[in-house]
Amino acid sequence: MQRQNTGLMQHGDLFDSTIPFGEPELMRASAYNRYLDEMDADVADGAPSSRMSSLSPSVQADLMRFEQDGGSSEVLEVVAACVRHAKCLTIQLRCGERVVPLTVFPQERLVHCPMDLNELVEKHLPDLRVMHIEPGVRRPPGDADPTLMANEHEHHPLSPLLWELAMRGQRTGLLPEIGGPAIYRLSPGLDVDGLPAKGALLAAVLRLRREPTNLRDMAGWPGLNRERAARLLNALYLQAGLIVSRSHPDALGDGWFRLRRR
Repeated sequence: MQRQNTGLMQHGDLFDSTIPFGEPELMRASAYNRYLDEMDADVADGAPSSRMSSLSPSVQADLMRFEQDGGSSEVLEVVAACVRHAKCLTIQLRCGERVVPLTVFPQERLVHCPMDLNELVEKHLPDLRVMHIEPGVRRPPGDADPTLMANEHEHHPLSPLLWELAMRGQRTGLLPEIGGPAIYRLSPGLDVDGLPAKGALLAAVLRLRREPTNLRDMAGWPGLNRERAARLLNALYLQAGLIVSRSHPDALGDGWFRLRRR
């Protein structure tokens, strides 16, 4: 079977490597699970889960949408909430048998990771699981309190990670903020040359600049299907490069919304 061209670049050098500085000491996932179970055991019956109780009410409400029916938040959903609410969060990620703390600084557009970020993205991205979310304690580079700052080489630009999470992470459908009946087009201020896309994805991005569309029609573009179109829209949204219109007459042209209008 011929391998499909994803339109994504190879990102072996997307992030500065932290390997020369040594392997970080990361907690084992089994030990961290015991810690979380102890936290939950201390919560009174009927009280909110301790795993989100330390977050701001707005972030809690945002993430609780994904916790219903026994589900759990995906990495993309948590990072998107962090960016949307401009809150620094630390996401404890299960990465194989280890736990990797990923701290997002949305205002500085930075991310901190003690593990080599190229390894995390290239080898583990599809299998990452959110174990716990907490307010970020670490401070970004240049903060007035250097005692809370991590090593400078462990910080990376946030935008490339957002793109990778959207295009290669677990989530295959639109984020709730841009889902439903809508027409999408590219923001004129987005630097297309800075996007890590080529082939069919780049062609779709350029087409969105001149041709507003809905998800259903976009899924029929060359090299796309519904999942790849949704991933691309998520990626552009997280780059602050997507304009979403719900008042356009064609906004009801996707899926069952079109049937309801007839």
